[in-house]
Amino acid sequence: MASRVCLVHYHEVGLKGRNRSRFERILIDACKAALAAFSVAACVRISGHILISFSVPGEAERALDVLRRVPGVARVSLAYHTNRDPHEYCEAAVRALGEVESFTTFKVHARRSNTDYELSSLDLNRQVGEVLCEAFPDKIVRMHDPDATVYVHVVQGSVYVYARSVRGVGGLPVGSAGKVVTLLSSGIDSPVATWQLARRGAVCVPVHFSGRPQTSDTSEFLCQDIIEQLAPAIQIGRLYVVPFGDAQRQISLDCPSSLRVIMYRRVMYAVAERIARIEGAKAIVTGESLGQVASQTLENIMAVNEVVDIPVFRPLIGSDKIEIIERAQSIGTYEISCQDAPDCCTLFMPRRPETHAKLDDVHEAWSAFEHDAMIDQLVQAVEYRDFESASYRAPRRWRERHYDALAPALPGDEVRC
Repeated sequence: MASRVCLVHYHEVGLKGRNRSRFERILIDACKAALAAFSVAACVRISGHILISFSVPGEAERALDVLRRVPGVARVSLAYHTNRDPHEYCEAAVRALGEVESFTTFKVHARRSNTDYELSSLDLNRQVGEVLCEAFPDKIVRMHDPDATVYVHVVQGSVYVYARSVRGVGGLPVGSAGKVVTLLSSGIDSPVATWQLARRGAVCVPVHFSGRPQTSDTSEFLCQDIIEQLAPAIQIGRLYVVPFGDAQRQISLDCPSSLRVIMYRRVMYAVAERIARIEGAKAIVTGESLGQVASQTLENIMAVNEVVDIPVFRPLIGSDKIEIIERAQSIGTYEISCQDAPDCCTLFMPRRPETHAKLDDVHEAWSAFEHDAMIDQLVQAVEYRDFESASYRAPRRWRERHYDALAPALPGDEVRC
């Protein structure tokens, strides 16, 4: 009797050479974590795929949508698992093709992973094709660009038959590319930037700068909603919250109005770098897009960048707003980001912000307030909330690391988690 399973296909992971087994193990762990709410009976690698079977009937169909959103998954197929009995796998092929909603032409694509089965791939194609032609006499066989394809894979002692596949997000599994700190607001752009880095295998540790106590904490709850929306496919283990409102107020009093935004961002980057050192993260990620707002011109980006020593990644730098919105809609964060919530991005904003800041003016404004003391106070005031995550590892002895991070690091220093 055929049972339903999910076959996970991957692309980039399969090109990793000697490191391939490591990436496959991370992807298997990511799939298991994403399916924690399902009754997974087995999750193992077979012949260039990951086979996932379930204890409860019907769960394979529901797992399809979850698995396709897991980074590293190129495609997911809903397959029938049968024995090497021609009657069983031919019957499964008929059922698999019958699940295709609308088609006129079809073909069979059969292969075997080893040669211990008496039928060759061509023989399997003919055998299954004859049965399908009898079952669907009004359909046409077409070898090039058919409407539907029935795959028959003979692997070890089993046969896997499927015609239904959905495309995954691709990329690399989370946890395969180190850790980064992301500047996460409740807006549209930064959740997409966070998703982009997670899709490239990075463990993302978001830092949210709240307007509290000058504004309400609504934006903080929206950030939590965004993290929960990305789960279970992308699991974020910890959200840091920095109450930034009083610091913004002080900057607005001490600095030229046109340079306030640049000063805000320099302080934010400095605090994010301290948190990155505590976490052992190697980069900062932002949702900036070139020229989208005043703070995102080349001159202003350069003026902000110089305050930190670690790399700053901007995965959306060449994207326009329509592209970013489309991606936000596809990952499910757009509706959350559209909710009105006052945060630090709208607090004490100047009427005419500088769009082409000169470094001499920036340095003069930077020295107009006690920025080092402000950064220390903000790091000491950091709050955090933990979430379920299989890929995130929190730093040990947080308080010790917390206060050690207040002292500027010497060249070559590194905080290990």
